[in-house]
Amino acid sequence: MLKVGELAALANLTVRTLHHYDSIGLLRPSARSDAGYRLYDRDDVARLHRIQALRAFGMSLADIGLTLDSPAGSPLAIVDRQLEALEVRMAQAARLRNQLLRLRAELVSGSTPSLSTWLTTLENTMDMRNVYERYFTKEELERMPLIRNDAAQAEWQGMVEQARGLIESQVPPDSDAAKAFALRWLQVFERDTGGDPALQAKMNAMAEREKEAVGLPAEIFDYVKAAVGELKFDTWAKYMRPEIVERMRRHFAARGHEWTGLIAQVQGEVKADPEATGPRARDLGRQWMALFHDMVGTDQQDIDAFRKGSATEPILRMGPGINDATLAWLRKALTI
Repeated sequence: MLKVGELAALANLTVRTLHHYDSIGLLRPSARSDAGYRLYDRDDVARLHRIQALRAFGMSLADIGLTLDSPAGSPLAIVDRQLEALEVRMAQAARLRNQLLRLRAELVSGSTPSLSTWLTTLENTMDMRNVYERYFTKEELERMPLIRNDAAQAEWQGMVEQARGLIESQVPPDSDAAKAFALRWLQVFERDTGGDPALQAKMNAMAEREKEAVGLPAEIFDYVKAAVGELKFDTWAKYMRPEIVERMRRHFAARGHEWTGLIAQVQGEVKADPEATGPRARDLGRQWMALFHDMVGTDQQDIDAFRKGSATEPILRMGPGINDATLAWLRKALTI
C-alpha cells in the first residue's frame, strides 16, 4: 500500500491533485491507515494509470469519469490505445529523422537535393501535424498561422534555434538578452494565436505534453519558460512587495506546471458551460482560487496589487490563455 505522498511522488503529481481526484470520486483510496492517511493499492494505481492516460489524450476529468466505467476505459483498452498512439508517433519521428539525415548529408556534401527529396521531407514533416490535430479542431487549425503559413513556421523554427544558441552560449534566463528574446516569443505567440485565450491554453497544454513531437526539446522549453518568467517577474516587481515576488518565484518553481493544465480545463469548461452554473465550474473556480492564494497569499493589499498589475501591464496578460472574459467566468463560477 502507498501513502498519498508516496504515490504522488512516483506518479509525478501533487498531493493536492490526488486529494482532488478523491474529492470528485475519480480515484478514491482503497483504505485508510489508523491515523486516517489515504492508502492506495495495486488497483488504485492501475486506475490512476488510466486516468492519466486519458488526460494525456486531452480528455476532461468529467469525461474521464464516464469513460472509466465503459468498455473504452478498461485497462486493456487504455493500454492498447496508448501503444497505438505511441507507435504512430515513433514511426512518424523515425521517418522524419531518417529523411532529415539524408537531406543533411546531401547538403553537407554540397549537392543539390532533388525535387523528390524535398517533397518527401515535406511529407514527413507534415505528418507531425497529427499532433496538432489531437488538440485542435479543423476550424482552429485553419486560424493558426503556425499550421498554415510557411513563413510563420520558419519564424518559429528560427526562434527555437535562437533559444538553442542562447543556451549554448550560457546566457542566463535573467539576462537582458534572454528577456528580450522572451518578449519577442510572447509577441509572436500572441500574433499566431490571434490573442485567443482558448487557443493559447490548448497550445500551452500541447507544448507541455508533446515537447519533442512539436519540435520544442525539453531543454529549450524550460529555458523559454524561465526567460518569460524573469521578464514577468521584473514587471510584477513594479507592483508587488519584494517578499511577494519571491513567493511567486517559489510558487512557479514548485507548482507553475499546474496552471497550464488548469487553464486548459477552465477554457474547455467555458465553452461547455458558458454561464458557469454547473458543479464542474464551481470546482474549477475553487481550484483556481486555491492555486492563486498559494501564489500571492491572502492579504487583500497584495491581491489588489496583483490585479492592478494585471490590468495595467499588457505583458502580464500575454501567453497563459487568460483574458477578462475568463476571469469574469471564474468569478461567476465562485458566486453561483
